Amino acid sequence: MSPTQHSATRPAPELSVVVPTFNERANVPILVERLAGVLASCDWEVIFVDDNSPDGTAAAVRAIGETDSRVRCIRRIGRRGLAGACLEGMLASGARYVAVIDADLQHDESLLVAMLDCLRAGRADIVVASRYLDGGSAAGLSQPRARVSRWSNALVRLLLGIDLTDPMSGHFMVRREAVEALAPALSSQGFKILLDIMATSHGRLRAVELPSTFRARQHGESKLDSKIALDFAALVTAKLTRDAVSPRFLLFCLVGLTGLGVHLGVLRALIAAALSFGAAQALATVGAIAWNFVLNNVFTYRDQRLAGWRFLIGFVRFQVICAIGAISNVGIATWIYHYNNVWWIAGLGGALIGSVWNFVVSAAFVWRQR
Repeated sequence: MSPTQHSATRPAPELSVVVPTFNERANVPILVERLAGVLASCDWEVIFVDDNSPDGTAAAVRAIGETDSRVRCIRRIGRRGLAGACLEGMLASGARYVAVIDADLQHDESLLVAMLDCLRAGRADIVVASRYLDGGSAAGLSQPRARVSRWSNALVRLLLGIDLTDPMSGHFMVRREAVEALAPALSSQGFKILLDIMATSHGRLRAVELPSTFRARQHGESKLDSKIALDFAALVTAKLTRDAVSPRFLLFCLVGLTGLGVHLGVLRALIAAALSFGAAQALATVGAIAWNFVLNNVFTYRDQRLAGWRFLIGFVRFQVICAIGAISNVGIATWIYHYNNVWWIAGLGGALIGSVWNFVVSAAFVWRQR
């Protein structure tokens, strides 16, 4: 290698700061300026992972990156979700340590230096910014959000045995090797990557918490909505079963239960309208499948939501897949009943096989999941 080539090489930075974004254009330059100030004595980079924001967030990041090689952008097309963005950013890093911080400026970026010092000293594998440790504050949360945050934190500690005061924190720093080891078992869904990391590690990661003040948002809008509750419930349930059941499958089954209610409601209404049972049952089945498709597209596969022609094509495929699933349901249930004559076991077995078929095949051929 020539001297010129050797001088042009540059090792990976010591720290990568991963920032998931969606419609955070106004906050990007402010955050970069703050990171440059607090990390002036460190070898660092920031990786913005943008879910194809319509406000031009990715363009804003690239504009800064043109003159500052420490600023990188990963623009995700056809993929959505905070946990998945964080995971993708961490796995794109070559640094020894990776941190996660929100783009909304609510997290205290000045803690990054103390976090880095703690990891350098070998006192921990992961350092968490806690709003609920003595000296910390969740002042930036509204009262309703503060109550939900405290309740969900307590529930997680109780059910999953995570020994942190703030396992739902979105601000932490971890050794990249630890993330690499856990990555195959982590979920790309949901919004709490720290919870997933801690639950999946089963106590193998040494954790240290530092008190943090959670500030009020200055620009943009919060991304939290009612769908987050479903993601949270599915993730906690998956971790309780040691990932025997995936969060996405649990959401798929919850949607299916609502579809059962729709089916019975439509069936009753059509029979009351003097339609024959056979016709009413057929229409109720089509209506329930349509309901399930729409809700799965909104909730279960919100990170790969179908639109336009892809929505219509997916709808037709889902109808066909579920029709085959219904036939499988009846066939399996009949076979089980033939051997044990216990109706509820036969019915449950048929429903389970039908649900697994619908989930696996629709994931592969409707939403194109592996």
